[in-house]
Amino acid sequence: MQSHLRGALLSLAAFGFYATHDVVVKFLGENYSAFQTMFFSGLMGFPLVTMLLLGDRRDGTLIPRHPWWTALRTVSAVVTGVMGFYAFSQLPMATCYAIFFAMPLLITLMAIPMLGEKVGIRRGVAVIIGLLGVLIVLRPGEGQGYSLGHLAALGAATTGALSSVIVRKIGRDERSVVLMLYPMVLTFLAMGALMPFVYVPMPVSHLGLTAVMAGLGMLGAMASIASYRIAPAVIVAPMQYSQILWAVLFGWLIFDETVDLYTGVGSAVIIASGIYIVLREGTPSVSQNRPVLENRSRLDFGTLPRISSWLRRLDRGGDQA
Repeated sequence: MQSHLRGALLSLAAFGFYATHDVVVKFLGENYSAFQTMFFSGLMGFPLVTMLLLGDRRDGTLIPRHPWWTALRTVSAVVTGVMGFYAFSQLPMATCYAIFFAMPLLITLMAIPMLGEKVGIRRGVAVIIGLLGVLIVLRPGEGQGYSLGHLAALGAATTGALSSVIVRKIGRDERSVVLMLYPMVLTFLAMGALMPFVYVPMPVSHLGLTAVMAGLGMLGAMASIASYRIAPAVIVAPMQYSQILWAVLFGWLIFDETVDLYTGVGSAVIIASGIYIVLREGTPSVSQNRPVLENRSRLDFGTLPRISSWLRRLDRGGDQA
């Protein structure tokens, strides 16, 4: 029981680091395009990840065993990052997270055709209720309508779910280094190619903030890895919803944001359905694939590797030792 508590606390700390990372994303997004912010975030994080990758001493190449799935997952991760960064620059943080929280619901749906997952009536109803919660947040029919920020957030949740299900599908066969490196390389190359068209000069302080982003992402990843190594996923996974509390606090303190009734009610509905799905997947007789529980990362932005890839490397390293 004590390890469960420590795991939950470490996961809470991890998502606190991630939320602080997103504060920097939002702050920089007020002055720079999502392409530029992603480029420098990936550039600053690359040395840290390279040191981790150098520890992979197993024989093999960087050629993927499932090239088409790997290519689709790589592109979806980069697109997720662009849309996610843009959404943070346009919407209140709490609204972004509320829409991003639809990702477990979408993972559950995508796992049916892609993984052969069978979703029973209870999880099916939970998905429908959760999607209704998303509609509450988006509030169609209201005078303000949808903005590009809302569409970007929903798109990021969709492509993030796709990326997660693909990793679940091919992760047993692909080397962790392949799953880690390809999205980061594509992020660097694609965003770098766009720099001549979108670059705005950055003062040293803002360049420093991109390094802070990389550091916060790494701290979040390490805390998340530690939490999953000492506590079961059904304890750790629901802690991701603590981000909404950080979003409300940071949004109020830093960006003078408030949470309206629609966002509050919709968030509660989405979170309740998401937690129910996590708990149902924790029952072995309900899900053999457990696609949501096996998704160890938040949105895959392509600037940092997935937690599941690190965990696999660490577990294999322990087995070899």
